[in-house]
Amino acid sequence: MTVPIDAALEAVIRRDRLVVVTALFAVIALSWAYLLAGAGISMSAFETTRMSQLGMAGGVPEGGMAGMAMMTPAVWTPGYAVLMFFMWWVMMVAMMLPSAAPMILLFATVNRKQRDTGHPYVATSIFAFGYLAAWAGFSLVAVILRWGFERAGNLSPMLVATNAIFGGFLLIAAGVYQLTPIKHACLRHCRSPLAFLSTHWRWGARGALRMGLVHGAFCIGCCWFLMGLMFFGGVMNLYWVAGLALFVVFEKTVPAGHWLGYATGVALLAWGTAVLAGAQPLRFLGMA
Repeated sequence: MTVPIDAALEAVIRRDRLVVVTALFAVIALSWAYLLAGAGISMSAFETTRMSQLGMAGGVPEGGMAGMAMMTPAVWTPGYAVLMFFMWWVMMVAMMLPSAAPMILLFATVNRKQRDTGHPYVATSIFAFGYLAAWAGFSLVAVILRWGFERAGNLSPMLVATNAIFGGFLLIAAGVYQLTPIKHACLRHCRSPLAFLSTHWRWGARGALRMGLVHGAFCIGCCWFLMGLMFFGGVMNLYWVAGLALFVVFEKTVPAGHWLGYATGVALLAWGTAVLAGAQPLRFLGMA
């Protein structure tokens, strides 16, 4: 019996989807494993999370020499800067790739159908690499910001905001951005994979890379201030990392995700205002 062409195509698409899902799961799992192991630093993420919580509470670190080492300001050598860049990039992969999975899966499906109509095949990994390359650019900026914040005394060796004014303004700035038109314009692109591909489709490997970069740029435009909140709660604080990753998935995928963005903006404004109400201006200015 001859299998209908449409049925055969659907079977191939299902196989391709399984391959892509497996690859995405593997990359996400490896990224989280790397973070949990400490992302190249001397302590695991569980230990750095505990240190971050102590830092926010003003406590004394535990853990012997390792705990004391975390209290010592980092020496910014080229090797350390590279390590921090990969830490941020892997963290962005772990946090953002789950929310990008619907777009990547849709690209794989459309790409397979285009191939079967005579167009050249393009590996889905090229599109995904473009997306992750955009977040590599964000990670480079994040490392530079971290260096600047540490130099200015606004970030502790445990990677937590050192004073209420810095933290309060960071929360308020993130809240304001959550309410801006540019935030929600980028969010619409992230929430509508089919609309994005229909308006930004380009042929060939170069086109796939470009589409991945553009989608990554929209994703950064949607989420960059949320990622910046880790400077408030702790860059390697698992509560913040996992919480923000889960929030991004909800914001991009649930039906009322855009309203979730607005609600979070209002909540961040209120939180930042409350933090500033208890701030110590003289300490922030280095006068106390």
